[in-house]
Amino acid sequence: MKTFLSVVFMIAVLFFVDGCKKQSSAPIKPANPVSATQPIAATASAAVEQTTCPVMGGAIDKNVFVEYKGKKVYFCCAQCKAEFEKAPEKYLSKLPQFAK
Repeated sequence: MKTFLSVVFMIAVLFFVDGCKKQSSAPIKPANPVSATQPIAATASAAVEQTTCPVMGGAIDKNVFVEYKGKKVYFCCAQCKAEFEKAPEKYLSKLPQFAK
């Protein structure tokens, strides 16, 4: 019975990890450098834009998100969204929109 449960657990882990390998074919764009002609408010909002998944660190998919404490949190895949929802406080330090 233990062997069966071990196999089931390993398959579940592989499914979770494999599901998060999905990467966008679009290249990740670096943040725009601050220009002297840009207003300060515009550069401040650009500085808090989330570009990576807080769970796996991959590129985000803007279609996969959850609203947490009034702010959108984006993920690379649905499995990462589910993982975040289990313990959101664990990932807040990786999110620029929650930086203090």
